[in-house]
Amino acid sequence: MDLLIRILNLYRQLQPLLPQLYLHPCHHLPSLSLTHQHFLICRQVRQQELGASLMSMVTMPCIFTYQFFFPVNISSPSKKELSAFLKKVSSREPNLNVIDVDVPLNVLCKNDEKLEQVALGREFHISLGRTVPIRVHQIDSVISMLKQKLQIQRQFWIDFNKWEVFVNDDHTRTFLSVEVVQGGLIEITKQIEAVNTVYRLHNLAEFYKDPHPHISLAWALGDISHSLKKVVDEEMKCAVGKSFKKSIFSCKFKGIECKIGKKAYTICKIPDGH
Repeated sequence: MDLLIRILNLYRQLQPLLPQLYLHPCHHLPSLSLTHQHFLICRQVRQQELGASLMSMVTMPCIFTYQFFFPVNISSPSKKELSAFLKKVSSREPNLNVIDVDVPLNVLCKNDEKLEQVALGREFHISLGRTVPIRVHQIDSVISMLKQKLQIQRQFWIDFNKWEVFVNDDHTRTFLSVEVVQGGLIEITKQIEAVNTVYRLHNLAEFYKDPHPHISLAWALGDISHSLKKVVDEEMKCAVGKSFKKSIFSCKFKGIECKIGKKAYTICKIPDGH
């Protein structure tokens, strides 16, 4: 315990001298939890005159979570049709929750206005790259290269044509999503390839080899993909029997953003009317 107190006191003495950028994500350091997340390398130095072992610390660059995407907003007319489908699926699969809000979907389905506002009123994201850890010294380089590769973009329509079910890598969550399989797919695929090039140069994990651009509307704990897929397929067959539409809903591509830690960056933006 005395050793940990000495380490903590040393950190407090050095804290004013450290760059603010390094300190921001490591503000939990005084918790005495020296985990790999803080990237602290401790070197044990014997001090004969003290008769004990002390620790000298070298603070490595902190790591941020990096997300790369473009925003999607659902129009009011489309919300009503999406809500109707979500209601049908939720009535047969009660374990679904709303994305990011973690409210049970079947609770919101009791009120149409709340369902549209809470479940469909937020800004959704189509991921153009994996969510990866990025080191402080890589940030400026990554942002600069992404802007160079993606600055020349034109506005195009994105058609969400298909209801689909996805599972995360460790099979702890299942997602009910709408996928882009036609309109806009070529453009999005080219953007993903450009992002992969930048990721590769910085030793960051590239996107999936067979990308499926989509936005997720609901989620459930665990891997329930088989049962949820069955429900979705059956409801889609019923919907096709009643009416035929080329897409579930559409939106315009208006720009690309990324988020590193809590800071957002605009990579490119298409002015309205272009």
